[in-house]
Amino acid sequence: MPDNFDTMGDSPELPSRVPFALIPSDTVALAQVVKGIYVGTGGDVTLRGVGAASDVTYKNLPNASYIGVRASHVRATGTTAADLIGEA
Repeated sequence: MPDNFDTMGDSPELPSRVPFALIPSDTVALAQVVKGIYVGTGGDVTLRGVGAASDVTYKNLPNASYIGVRASHVRATGTTAADLIGEA
């Protein structure tokens, strides 16, 4: 199937080229930096942004919400949301 967007390259504003299921971990970094996280089942998401020195928690996210953040880690501790999809 032809990809009509192939010549556009990649940027944070463009749709994800490689979405993947995120598995929160307190010790293991994401397989690749994401440019956003889709939250299927709402709750809290604790993550580390690229270049950040500490974690932050996005609280009380609703079902089917989106976090526009470049993240390197999604932590198991503090994350109660589920069905997370990383967009790379």
